[in-house]
Amino acid sequence: MGKTISEKILSRASGCDARAGALVICDVDCAMGTDGSVPMALDYFERMDGTRVFDPDRIVFVMDHYAGEPHSQTAGLHERMRAFAARHGVAVYGTGEGISHQLMVETGRTRPGRLLVGADSHSVTGGALNAFATGIGSSDLAATMICGRIWLKVPRTIKVVLTGKTGLGVFPKDIALAVAGILGADGAAYHALEYDGPAVADLDVEDRLVISNMSVEMGAKVGIFGADVKTMAYLDGRTAEPVTPVEADADAEYSREITLDLSRLTPNIARPHAVDNVVGIGEAIGTPIQMVFIGTCTGGRVRDFHQALQILRAAGGIAPGVHLVITPASRDVESELRRDGSLDSLAAMGATITPPGCGPCCGTAAPVPGDGVNVISTANRNFKARMGNATASIYLASPAACAAAAVTGRITDPRDVAEVRR
Repeated sequence: MGKTISEKILSRASGCDARAGALVICDVDCAMGTDGSVPMALDYFERMDGTRVFDPDRIVFVMDHYAGEPHSQTAGLHERMRAFAARHGVAVYGTGEGISHQLMVETGRTRPGRLLVGADSHSVTGGALNAFATGIGSSDLAATMICGRIWLKVPRTIKVVLTGKTGLGVFPKDIALAVAGILGADGAAYHALEYDGPAVADLDVEDRLVISNMSVEMGAKVGIFGADVKTMAYLDGRTAEPVTPVEADADAEYSREITLDLSRLTPNIARPHAVDNVVGIGEAIGTPIQMVFIGTCTGGRVRDFHQALQILRAAGGIAPGVHLVITPASRDVESELRRDGSLDSLAAMGATITPPGCGPCCGTAAPVPGDGVNVISTANRNFKARMGNATASIYLASPAACAAAAVTGRITDPRDVAEVRR
């Protein structure tokens, strides 16, 4: 019997014949931690009597959750991270440099065939580049920093076959939400989601990043794509390291296979307070919106803001009473948006521009929605209190749908505002 992509990568990392259901001990290619997980990992590191890290070149710290260091306690956590990183030679990205998952792909650390672990659940984003990228806890991060190894249960794989072509107003977020609606919040629990099919060739790496990122919202251990010419083009200039793509065998065994015809998709939206509470946007049209958030690791890239701007410009700007928040995914994204004038345009319309980071998404930094506010967001989660206020209601949608709500003050089908394609 052949192997899935995940089985092949974990076979290489463990040095054994890794099959679904087996427990394997793997060599880790890169371990990442954020300011939301590293401080606790350092506590575990000390309790485990750690004295040195296994390889400083394969560990990364990112200060993305508490951008702006909102109070003295978080400033202290950051200083502790910096001190440890300096002592052990670990790379550290400070506040404002970007979201960890975006930085991991921008810097070329995410490459085909690699095993990447991150102490943040959305580390699965790296699967878009044909890597086995998965989230771990702070104690596992500490142990990995010491020994460079981790034990994993090889996941069974669900094959998601994408066919057809997306139509007007349909974006990667709509694809990810459609899969969430099919599988449910735990339909892929401890599975790998392996995305395949003829439509994958039409998806750019930025599109795949959104879909891989959202895979964890179905309980998946990893959401992985094969590598192709677009993967290689994205990596060109980002890394000088050898790249070894991994593809599934023709006779690989899957626990389930689902097919999604993209040509039949319409804009989707996830209603509060669950990511799998997915409906066509038509079922939510007219819902009043007071806050719009465009950013995060699922909606904070250059293309996302360009799509949103097309709609904002077509409709004449932001509706009265709507607070539009803009958060680029990284400093590189922010710089490009400044260079091409996009951020100036958004600011001139009245948008609040925040530093790159996770703060508004997870409620660890301002702005936080007010009591009873309806928010539409490009983020990946809409749980109660996700953005820092348990009385707010969060809807998830594409950047285009979020922009459409910003110009009308209510949930609106983006196709009714402007013709915008992926």
